[in-house]
Amino acid sequence: MAVVSQIPHSQILPDGLERNKIRTACSLKDNLPNFKKHQVGFSSLSCVERIKRASNLNITGAKRGYGVIVAGNAPTEDAVVTTEPLTKADLVSYLESGCKPKEQWRIGTEHENFGFEFGTLKSPKYEQIRELLERFSARFGWDKVMEGDIITGLKQGKQSITYEPGGQLELSGAPLETLHQTSAEINTYLYEVKAVADELGIGFVGLGFHPKWSVKDTPLMPKERFDIIRKFVPKVGSIPYRHDVLHRASTVQVNLDYSSELDMVRKYRASFALQPIAIALFANSPFCEGKPTGYVSTRSHVWTGYDNDRTYVLPYAFDDSFGFEGYVNFALDVPMYFIYRDKKHIDCSGMSFRDFMNGNLPAIPGQLPTFNDWETHLATIYPEGFVVDETWRMIL
Repeated sequence: MAVVSQIPHSQILPDGLERNKIRTACSLKDNLPNFKKHQVGFSSLSCVERIKRASNLNITGAKRGYGVIVAGNAPTEDAVVTTEPLTKADLVSYLESGCKPKEQWRIGTEHENFGFEFGTLKSPKYEQIRELLERFSARFGWDKVMEGDIITGLKQGKQSITYEPGGQLELSGAPLETLHQTSAEINTYLYEVKAVADELGIGFVGLGFHPKWSVKDTPLMPKERFDIIRKFVPKVGSIPYRHDVLHRASTVQVNLDYSSELDMVRKYRASFALQPIAIALFANSPFCEGKPTGYVSTRSHVWTGYDNDRTYVLPYAFDDSFGFEGYVNFALDVPMYFIYRDKKHIDCSGMSFRDFMNGNLPAIPGQLPTFNDWETHLATIYPEGFVVDETWRMIL
């Protein structure tokens, strides 16, 4: 369990260590030789020592001061308008294009935490999350990501910070070469979040499911796509879990590259075999609304009632024929959530991507999908392991 609250600064970062030297993942590609010189022995070091070691790296691009505003973190539209329909072969080729030689493999992690007010333990409102992001941007040089007048996150290099529907704060880390680099990245992030959150009387805790508050007690975060999903989930989710995953669950995800279709299939199958073990090892969510639930991982339990079209174990993942085409067939049958046009999310919930490929999407009749639309659709599908953004992902 990662706790980022009410810990004396002396236990996290030694006095006198300059904060502007501990951004460990900026422009990392250009600094890997320098990083490798220092990474030996990271696994045996304490959190403080790892951050001290990381602080000595000469990582360029770690700008400080006031950030700038960038476009929204929604999917960006393709520059070229599609005039020919995408075929299933095109969608399969998209996944094939993600194959990389082993020397180019990277690890990307995503890390979510619940926020709480020190005095009341209540979940932070959007205004508090916004202020945290404003201060974080100003102090550590991250660019603001906007959706109209709403700050939806921050971005720096290949890292981003966003919030989930219930205010869970998420770091999407950069693609890194080793677990040691990932460890340094997350420890730096946790320290910096704590430095800002302390000023606002807010702490953050790493748990799989919120132990205290109900959905109605949880402030709802503003984003167009959140509104679309909130309306659709009651149509497919099971009572009482249909809103729990959105608002009361947190996760850690790992993104891995693959070298071939066979390599992807092997990793996919291995994830299914390892998932129960990983859940048992890291289960830390036995409470709901202040009471024991009878589950050591309430988070895993509520996922079973979220949306059976997109959150289950693929039964044919162990078939001999399973591969890129099999995953495409699965994804085409999962109902859509939305598409992005003219800087707006368009509600396509429950509609068919197959119909979209034929120009028959009711929300925008006559229009054809782009690869960005396909990528957006893949990112809204959450089986136990899944292929998205040309990488393979496992959720814990």
